[in-house]
Amino acid sequence: MKRVLILGSTGSIGEQALDVIARSDELEVAGLAARSSFEPLLAQAQRLGVERIALADERAAARASEAWTAGTVLSGAEGLVRLVTECECDVVLNALVGSAGLGPTVAALGEGIDLALANKESLVIGGELVTTLAEATGARILPVDSEHSALWQLVRGERAGAIERLVLTASGGPFRGRTAAELAAVGPAEALVHPTWEMGGKITVDSATLMNKGLEVIEAVHLFGIPLERIDVVVHPQSIVHALVTLADGAALAHLGHPDMRVPIAYALHEPDRADVPVRLLDLAEIGCLTFEAPDIEAFPCLGLARGAARAGGTAPCVLNAANEIAVEAFLAGRLSFPGIASVVEGALDALPAEPVGRFEDLYDADAAARARAVALVEAQGVAA
Repeated sequence: MKRVLILGSTGSIGEQALDVIARSDELEVAGLAARSSFEPLLAQAQRLGVERIALADERAAARASEAWTAGTVLSGAEGLVRLVTECECDVVLNALVGSAGLGPTVAALGEGIDLALANKESLVIGGELVTTLAEATGARILPVDSEHSALWQLVRGERAGAIERLVLTASGGPFRGRTAAELAAVGPAEALVHPTWEMGGKITVDSATLMNKGLEVIEAVHLFGIPLERIDVVVHPQSIVHALVTLADGAALAHLGHPDMRVPIAYALHEPDRADVPVRLLDLAEIGCLTFEAPDIEAFPCLGLARGAARAGGTAPCVLNAANEIAVEAFLAGRLSFPGIASVVEGALDALPAEPVGRFEDLYDADAAARARAVALVEAQGVAA
């Protein structure tokens, strides 16, 4: 029996992971964690008989401790790390959102525990250090993002020299086709209506700005060891083709299927085997048409900013991510316009040039500096129209 620790269990990916585990005779839940949603977390723990949980938010952890005496509640960033190192699991599924996922990622890999990674920020922020740590301990990083899972499955049977390019697909989000001028007045309610995937607020806004795809490009560089210049993005609104790999002989391999996160979750937890997942089988005749187009970098500059940060290397991706988290939070609160997200990120990157990274502390320092700069930039821009 494989014991799975789920970080971010109350979010969309976490809940779907619990569904995958419930359908398997080979998996069981070893522990659960969330950011602040303590009531749903307690309900999950009671239903599954889990005795140890963690909440990143210390106030939420205190309230959970008062409400639940049947087990142990760990608190804060240190509590997440303790849960990883003490729960005796075989694999950690990290579905936390944002930079909060880096600490548990480092803890899991440092312990030599396989990591099913849905927290792309771990590799965006600390790519080289994280992958070096995994190599040192022998822990595997198992991609859970749908696009990276697709690439993983496509490249596994190919020798490295045969792979010419990787292609990530993007739905285009709710604003595909709109001009930069038309995006000036869009608000949070519109941005949170994703045409294909059901995700949390932050990731949905990142999809609307195409920052999510930019972060995925950086993640792919570290996961697959492919240079940035050989990783492309194409907009594919049907979200049926999740990724493509072009090979040296001119052939292209594609991974297709109806969008459902249970598929990549199940593959990461069961690999190299495939588990039955109750997803509707693909009927291309029924779909009828698959379309593709180049991303509009002028209307959605975040993708270009992410590529620029990846090219600069060092602390630049960390600054990009931290500034984006602050900007998206301000946009969702109505304190920043939609185009202001890219403006804040660009301002932070300009103010904080890339520095070399030699240790994880360098990343935490860069993260703090970027957040402070982004807060100042948000305040300078004023309230959204």
